[in-house]
Amino acid sequence: MDVSRFTLPAGSYAPGGTTNAYLLGTDAAVLVDPAARTDELDRAVADRSVEHILVTHTHPDHVGAVRAYATQTDATVWARYGHTSRFREATGHDPDRTLSPGTTIETADGSVRILGTAGHAPDHIALEVGPHGPICCGDVAVREGSVVVGAPEGDMRAYLTSLRRLYAIDPPVLYPGHGPAIETPRETLERLIDHRYRRERRVLEAVDTGARTRTEILDDAYDKDLTGVRELAAATVVAHLEKLAVEGRLEWDGKRANPV
Repeated sequence: MDVSRFTLPAGSYAPGGTTNAYLLGTDAAVLVDPAARTDELDRAVADRSVEHILVTHTHPDHVGAVRAYATQTDATVWARYGHTSRFREATGHDPDRTLSPGTTIETADGSVRILGTAGHAPDHIALEVGPHGPICCGDVAVREGSVVVGAPEGDMRAYLTSLRRLYAIDPPVLYPGHGPAIETPRETLERLIDHRYRRERRVLEAVDTGARTRTEILDDAYDKDLTGVRELAAATVVAHLEKLAVEGRLEWDGKRANPV
């Protein structure tokens, strides 16, 4: 199946202010993550028979035009099973069908298989385009920088599992929710895994040397200017603390951390 990428304005929620939407196939296309309407995407949708609309997750920067394109195309709108209320609240549109990891959507152009990739968001999925084909990975990976995995929604254990799952699949290319295509998936996924474990070590070291509160741990674990992203970094620290607490490597009650 052909994969076409469209860069859409998505406001302050999105890294760099833009989100990638994708059209998979031509004769019976699948529209993924329509964050906004643009003339270019309107033309592409009009030139195809769009039969399915999906989102990788329901964060505001991925769903802004779901309702508009659903109305225009009369496509089947899918939501992740168990998260239909969340989908409805985010999009203002009722899903027609639900999907789960392992669901395969068959079209005249080929198949799309759903992968469970929670972590960045609890309802996050990725889409494998054809057998052993490229994967639309949403906000699991980016070619440069890192992905926010922030509490209370972010689950660091689940996120690392999702990174390892994509690494094991070893797709030829990853199409992310933000930024350019990732043409060396394993290299990028390994970098993201290493980044998370380096940050985890910094959090553990901070607690071991006396930091107790979220703010104290944040200040010790980051050695860069956090202007404009401090709250996101703090939420990420909490996600690391929650993971470490579940693993029994420190104690965290939501306010204070202690070594074990």
